[in-house]
Amino acid sequence: MKNTRNKKWVRWALIAVLVLFGGLTLFLSTSILFDLFGIREKEGEYVPFVVLANFIASIGYFAAAMGLLAHRLWARYPLWMASVALLMASVGFAVHLLQGGIHESHTIVALAFRTVLTIGFYATAVWLIRAQPQKLHPTTEQP
Repeated sequence: MKNTRNKKWVRWALIAVLVLFGGLTLFLSTSILFDLFGIREKEGEYVPFVVLANFIASIGYFAAAMGLLAHRLWARYPLWMASVALLMASVGFAVHLLQGGIHESHTIVALAFRTVLTIGFYATAVWLIRAQPQKLHPTTEQP
């Protein structure tokens, strides 16, 4: 019973973190991509494909939170896709650096942090989903 209570607490905490982190990420990435609120200027030499990967990750965070809230098996997949997008952006960013591309020094740490954190979100979601009872899709439920 205690393990079930702990997993319930972890699930709610993960949902809250995904919504908050997703909201912050969505706000910042769209503000940079669409030059809102003067944030693009404050960011300096940003790398567009890294910002785009962050935007994609933010959508994944919200989708995963909705899936976890509904106890759905697919809830882990948006986090997996966000992890892949961020890993691809990391490889692209490494190539960008090797070619002498212009960037802000904090981008390296921020991208690494976000990538590791997203992989951690994915691992936590997998752990939670493996032990939870699954709800059937309304069209597959038996009378």
